[in-house]
Amino acid sequence: MDVILLERVAKLGQMGDVVSVKQGYGRNFLLPQGKALRATKGNMESFENRKSQLEAQNLETKKEAEAVAAKLDGQQFVVIRSASDAGSLYGSVSNRDAADAAKEAGFTLDKKQCVLAGPIKDLGVHTIQVVLHPEVICSIEVNVARSAEEAELQASGKSIQELEAEAEAEAEFEIAELFDDIGSAALDDLEEAVPSSDDAPAEDDSEEPKA
Repeated sequence: MDVILLERVAKLGQMGDVVSVKQGYGRNFLLPQGKALRATKGNMESFENRKSQLEAQNLETKKEAEAVAAKLDGQQFVVIRSASDAGSLYGSVSNRDAADAAKEAGFTLDKKQCVLAGPIKDLGVHTIQVVLHPEVICSIEVNVARSAEEAELQASGKSIQELEAEAEAEAEFEIAELFDDIGSAALDDLEEAVPSSDDAPAEDDSEEPKA
């Protein structure tokens, strides 16, 4: 299928380019999304008549997207999820979750603008690309944690593995201190039970009178 692009489409071309695409991609995405028209003689003439208007609209939306990108780029949003001790999520975090987290922070994002290679299935800080305009792309971070406190630690640069190692080390230290306390208490009890040589009764060295 040959189509005329009405805007820049990644890996395809720029506005006004006539390109060949697969039937399904054209019918199910490019045409219904208003990103392209079938490359018929009538549509090509229509595009030429509207070209200057489309270019002006594209420039305006691009400027608006750049203004949003300047505020959004590099922002980190927290998503709280349940997970195993190893950091695997009971479920996953999707592009909708990322968009919702950004909305809660005051940004207007659509899930289709958040591009993930695949669902996020582990705790940690994950980088996501946000397509605000065909020519304006920025990045955000999604901090997936089990609690707000854990999110703060991850934001400081600590991985879930480091947090688990610290928790284990702290638990081992507390156990060692407990055994030390128990050992000290047992030793004190033993010392109280066994009289010292100073407290032992003196032996009578005097000889018994012979009969």
